[in-house]
Amino acid sequence: MKFITIFATLMAYATVALAAEECEVCVKVMDDVRATMTKEASRKKPEIESAIGKYCANEANALSAREKKICYYIDPIKRDVAQPFSLGMSSLKVCKRITKTNPEICTVKFPIKTDKLEKKDLSKLRVKQLRQILSERGVECKGCLEKSEFIKKVQDTEHLAGDEF
Repeated sequence: MKFITIFATLMAYATVALAAEECEVCVKVMDDVRATMTKEASRKKPEIESAIGKYCANEANALSAREKKICYYIDPIKRDVAQPFSLGMSSLKVCKRITKTNPEICTVKFPIKTDKLEKKDLSKLRVKQLRQILSERGVECKGCLEKSEFIKKVQDTEHLAGDEF
């Protein structure tokens, strides 16, 4: 009986961790917006909307390209974001809810860190992730069929890894 309880608890934690990866950029933006506000202000919709506007209009240009993309998506639906935000929902739940309005919100992900990755680390990645790394570098792997070929191509194009993200 204890085993079933422990197993169910571990599965719940694993589900939450996977879901957080799903909307990772949106969750970061929501957490950053929440961090700029007081507890009282986070209950008022107009103040939430203005905080989102201030965060997205960051004059210091401190936002990454992915965060700017999320701001682009949530700017027209600030009111839809402010409603669950004002109720105290977690950032992940807010992102899941606004994904119903714009399904692209949770598809924005941070790039995979490739600096100082060894071959054994690259072999742990999926082929889809290896393809994503190559596409971010602007490289196609024509004729690559095996995972080892993708890993070799990623290693060969290491010098093309960009620091813009």
